[in-house]
Amino acid sequence: MQSAANAWRDVLAKSVLFFFGIALWYKGLSFYAYYLLPLAWTIDGGLARAGETVREPLAIGMLLLCFVLALGILWSDHPDLGFKVGRRYFAFLVFIPYLGLLNKERLPWAISGALLGYFGALLIGLYHWLVMGVQGIPTLGMPYTSFSSTLGIGVILSLYIIKTSRNNGIRLFLWFLSAFLLFIQFNQDARGALLATLFSSLLLLFLLYKTKTKTLLIVMTLVITVITLFASNSTSFQERLMRAKNDIQLSWTGKYTTSLGYRLAMWDVGLHGIAEHPFVGHGTGTAARYFEKTVETYKGGIYRDLTEFHDTYHYHNDWIEIGMQLGLLGMATYAFFLWSWYQTLKRHQLIVLAAALLCFIFLSGLTDTLVFFRQTFYLLLVITAIGITSHKASERLDSTKYITS
Repeated sequence: MQSAANAWRDVLAKSVLFFFGIALWYKGLSFYAYYLLPLAWTIDGGLARAGETVREPLAIGMLLLCFVLALGILWSDHPDLGFKVGRRYFAFLVFIPYLGLLNKERLPWAISGALLGYFGALLIGLYHWLVMGVQGIPTLGMPYTSFSSTLGIGVILSLYIIKTSRNNGIRLFLWFLSAFLLFIQFNQDARGALLATLFSSLLLLFLLYKTKTKTLLIVMTLVITVITLFASNSTSFQERLMRAKNDIQLSWTGKYTTSLGYRLAMWDVGLHGIAEHPFVGHGTGTAARYFEKTVETYKGGIYRDLTEFHDTYHYHNDWIEIGMQLGLLGMATYAFFLWSWYQTLKRHQLIVLAAALLCFIFLSGLTDTLVFFRQTFYLLLVITAIGITSHKASERLDSTKYITS
């Protein structure tokens, strides 16, 4: 009877892990997957093992960030908005039951679900781009900025696995895949995500091959050549450069109703808001409302027309967004959250991947807000959890070989 119950719980855990990898791409499905994970984790006895999972630095960083965000509702003028914004950040906590359910036997199910979901989304994105001529993936509710970010994550992960794989066939496929994903990204309009991918990828390659000077020079030359080729032959990329130049010129003349001008205006207002309440901010959930109220009078109302140009949901910058709500308290907590993410990967001997992913997260966060890209941060958490479990499984395998020998 006991073995049958254990087998049933194992089947449930494998199914939920597989389902989550697919469901994270579509909001309607991810809603159910988000609640299925803690349910399956509890049934699997996860509460008894919670101490082990929560000891991971990333889990500690998440819990602290969520605690400070919840605390910020106390001095928010709009507590209802505080709860709404807080829920976005609390979604990070899905990492705890996901990691808690994973083990060596369940790892293939989690990886299969993640791969099926990623490549399924990629195929839909290709259809939208090549057939419909549309940026992003509207079917999955992904704007082009979010789609570009997921492409960038795929490039970084592919380049990392190339170095760690011992199979030449897989390496060749991954070189092709990383180039293909980068090519698609060059044809999306997200400038910030593309730059974050390029800098993070170059950092990754440097760290991977820094001890082999000749190989490093060959790889860097190859990658820079591919980047130059894509940039020079991408109509979308050329248009983005021209738009950026035009946006800067318009901003100098006091016109901010452009993509770049809108961001510059929001950052200006955001920094002004942080300066008003530098230590604890204006309260969780008040950031967007503050912008709408302040632009009417700030600097003589030069940004007044922006409320009609674009709806304000966030400040397109992780640090300004959290600083507006929680001041230096929130910014320090968010910095600790990113540091704890790095420490978790480093603890499991994934230091090079940690540097590349955290570089990508940091740079992306300078022009957008990670928490508003649901698929992106779910994907990053899944990669982190799978990386941790894979390392633990390889450690156990190595220790078993040592004992038997």
